Amino acid sequence: MPPDDLGSEVVGGLSPDSLLRRFNRAGVLAAADVHVALALARLGGDPDEAVALAVALAVRAPRVGHVLADLANLQATVVVNARHGEDEDIDVGELPWPETGTWARLLARSPLVAAGDKAPGDRPLRLVGNALYLERYWRDECSVADDMVARVSAPTLAVDEELLADGLVRLFPGDPAGLQSRAAAVSARHLLSVVAGGPGTGKTTTVARLLALLEEQFAAIGGPAPRVALVAPTGKAAARMAEAVHDEARRLDITEHARARLLALEASTVHRLLGRHPGGLNRSRHDSTNRLPHDLVVVDETSMMSLPLMARLLEAVRSDARLVLVGDQEQLASVEAGAVLADIVGPATDSRRSPALPGTPVGQCITVLQVNHRFSGPLAELARSVRNGDGDAVMGTLASGLADIEATTGGTVRWLDVDLAELAGNLCDVPTLEPVRSAVVSAGNLLVEAAAAGDGPAALAALGRLRLLCAHRDGPAGASTWNARAEQWLATEAPTVVVGAGRGDWYVGRPVIVRENDYGLGLFNGDTGVTIRREDGGLTVAFQRGTAVVTFSPARLAAVDTAFAMTAHRAQGSEFDDVVVLLPGVSSRALTRELFYTAVTRARRSVTVVGTEASVRAAIDRPVARASGLTTRLWGESP
Repeated sequence: MPPDDLGSEVVGGLSPDSLLRRFNRAGVLAAADVHVALALARLGGDPDEAVALAVALAVRAPRVGHVLADLANLQATVVVNARHGEDEDIDVGELPWPETGTWARLLARSPLVAAGDKAPGDRPLRLVGNALYLERYWRDECSVADDMVARVSAPTLAVDEELLADGLVRLFPGDPAGLQSRAAAVSARHLLSVVAGGPGTGKTTTVARLLALLEEQFAAIGGPAPRVALVAPTGKAAARMAEAVHDEARRLDITEHARARLLALEASTVHRLLGRHPGGLNRSRHDSTNRLPHDLVVVDETSMMSLPLMARLLEAVRSDARLVLVGDQEQLASVEAGAVLADIVGPATDSRRSPALPGTPVGQCITVLQVNHRFSGPLAELARSVRNGDGDAVMGTLASGLADIEATTGGTVRWLDVDLAELAGNLCDVPTLEPVRSAVVSAGNLLVEAAAAGDGPAALAALGRLRLLCAHRDGPAGASTWNARAEQWLATEAPTVVVGAGRGDWYVGRPVIVRENDYGLGLFNGDTGVTIRREDGGLTVAFQRGTAVVTFSPARLAAVDTAFAMTAHRAQGSEFDDVVVLLPGVSSRALTRELFYTAVTRARRSVTVVGTEASVRAAIDRPVARASGLTTRLWGESP
């Protein structure tokens, strides 16, 4: 990599043969990683360069999603820093990696490192085998594992078995596999339960019904009604869970009192539930010294939870309160360190024909739902093949996909073999992309028509018809590029109402997504809205809030982006009738199996994949492997 291309990421003042310099110049280490390692080496009085390199890699690990730096596997898993949405073509195997055994012995003797789980925690790093942690992440991992082991090892909770049996039959009539009712029964009897499964498998339905079961159990013992907290990592996911629980509550065969209790439940983000400690920005109001008052805490979209956030939540949940973790372990993990749900579910996914692994306390508390109630046919086949990592099956499904992006039966898939990186600015003139343009214009015209009429509910309904999903924000396959493209296409079709196209200005029909939580307005990161015309001719922005539509002046919405296109990360927890997946080149670090799976499973009706076969296969062949020790701590060395 030429020095001129590295800019501010190059650290000056290092000797030409320095390990830190070589790894920094290769793009493996950022400048911040190097500076922290040098500062710790000075403070700890350890001049060994191999130790400093390991420290820098341990500092780097959480920044790119890992909990630890695995000394034995770094060469195989490390990638260089992404620039402009793509990776540089660097062979990290050519770098001077220290030999693993020698490296670990040097670290074990370093004054910067505590060696083993039992060593005092008075040093900034921790070495466990070949795993090198920053001390705080080791503490978080141990804390999460210890809490979960304690919960699954606790005695079974007392329930009214006759009432529970009646409730399971009454509330789960359409559960042929028996997995939803099993998940509810586990939640009733145990302090920890995990309800995992893909989209459309009934996770939220199961949550609503287990809440009804617990309402009945608490009423049977004559005590106060259970205090329930419904939470999710993002405000959008929390709002969707509350809405789904309310919808299900209206249909359940339960008493009116229980129904009213469920309809009164609200959901919040995990951060909002924990609260902010008035004495410190990095502390929560609820922690191990001030526990949450709730009898039951349900966490939706747990795959998006980082290890530190999960540790803070578990510290705050009472040791005698039930905890239910819900989510799809195959989806994208948190943008921060850890893949907590995947680590917890772990080996349970290897036994999909069984609800759990017998003989293991953790496994007995996990239920993996399998029956998809949302889509079938080619779309379900595509999702299954992606999840299983079967590239040939994925390509076979894509190549045989139906031709009509508007099809409504059986789930439709389509593949457009286009290299977006090569097309650059000529996207409008590529005949192969005509189906995408046609779909954008068709859905966009419905959106603009409703928005121009000032019909907020209709505009919001139209907003859920189509979404373009990307791996990156920028670049030829990025969300910003495709938002501008969609605006240009629509400006051509509806120039009288779409103004300011390409500049992000406010205009009738502009869809937006909120970037930051705004508790004052009641809007949260990930909420989507539509700009509609007011009766006086001005503009207002409509958002869905439960069954109601609320509107805000554009002047009050500073942290929003246009949302014809968005990243797959931001689409987690959302559903759209039709989805277009825009794949970057094979060198993109973001191109992973989890990203592809998350994108294609956002669709209720059809998926169009735009990208080369090489990009599709690269995504399938790259499952996210985040370095973590949580699975081993929960399941043992050989689960």
